[in-house]
Amino acid sequence: MITPRINTFSHHYRSIYGESIGKIPIDTGTLCPNREKGGCIFCRAASFTPNYLSKEDSLDNQIERGKKHILKGRFKKYFAYFQQETCTASPAEELLHAVRYLLNDANCVGLILSTRPDHVPDELLVPIAEQIRQAGKACLWELGLQTIHEQSLHLLNRNHSYTDFTDAIQRIKIFPEFEVGAHLIFGIPGESNAMMLESVQTTCNLGIDALKLHHLQVIADTELHRMYDEGNIRLFSLKQYIDFLLLALPLIPENVVIHRLWATSHPNLLIAPKWNVLAAHLSNTLQEKMAERNIRQGQQQD
Repeated sequence: MITPRINTFSHHYRSIYGESIGKIPIDTGTLCPNREKGGCIFCRAASFTPNYLSKEDSLDNQIERGKKHILKGRFKKYFAYFQQETCTASPAEELLHAVRYLLNDANCVGLILSTRPDHVPDELLVPIAEQIRQAGKACLWELGLQTIHEQSLHLLNRNHSYTDFTDAIQRIKIFPEFEVGAHLIFGIPGESNAMMLESVQTTCNLGIDALKLHHLQVIADTELHRMYDEGNIRLFSLKQYIDFLLLALPLIPENVVIHRLWATSHPNLLIAPKWNVLAAHLSNTLQEKMAERNIRQGQQQD
């Protein structure tokens, strides 16, 4: 079998389970604590919330609707993806109940817990690790780092530090039941290519298992939207972003699973950049450029 140039989510988990694996977003109904501090300047939950998903729905309804609207018969098995807001800010017993319920579904292969680096309490790590061990399933902690640069974290109003991220990774990696990943955003105002590539290399050097990468998008009615209207924000063009990925991907170890390479916000809320191309076209373009230049993830150009 030909080894792909990028170790994508779909390739990686197909090789493990022998079939394609999907993701079903889960909403615990808990808001991100950072909203009390003004919230991240780029964030609006509605921009990445599936149309079918409602936090008022029971877990059972969320899963059933996810199977219908997300899996659509293409996938039988899935990860329960706690993508909305900050799941670990939920009361511990509520989150643990959700974890137990989801792991009991034979078609659920594991969990993806997307959260902030400063909201990874030890009192959750121990019982979740025990439940994962008993179920014999997978668990990835996806930490929203965005950048290693403190001035950028301040600009984004993240209200956590890079040290919070490294501390969380160290505590998660104590448990063999867990994998850990990071979410990075490229195109933060004031960051050069060199700074963004430094974020990639430094994060990968911590021994992470997965990455979710996004280009910066301006979403309606956010603080970033106001800054963009004032002419203070420059965004990637499609060509610029593809060119940047060609620099970044060789720096990412080949064992790191790439969960995403670009953002996919709801079109009716997206202000910019509007590339007006399908994700499949982006993927094909990137793969063609990598082949032309003999580039692979984790391998510098020959």
